[in-house]
Amino acid sequence: MTGRPYTHLSMSIDPGERPHIGISFYASITRARAWVLESGRPYLVLESDEADVTVSTTGAGPVTAEDLDIARQIFNAAARYLADCERIHAEHAQASDSAA
Repeated sequence: MTGRPYTHLSMSIDPGERPHIGISFYASITRARAWVLESGRPYLVLESDEADVTVSTTGAGPVTAEDLDIARQIFNAAARYLADCERIHAEHAQASDSAA
């Protein structure tokens, strides 16, 4: 099953609740970058043609223990995503080669 690339944005605002925004990339992320700003704050951004997602420290302040925990979660999730993509790509390539 394949479809055209797209980016999905959802937002819910309920009385008495904090707003919730969700962004899903079902398109090629054109760039993933990380750097440290002149202020010394680390910065991570995922970009596509339709949307950007930026991650930085809590309250744009100094790095906290919670920031370190989130950075580790991002790292581990990205490593898992890479491993899954590589495995599925290799399986697809192998199946294509066998069919030829």
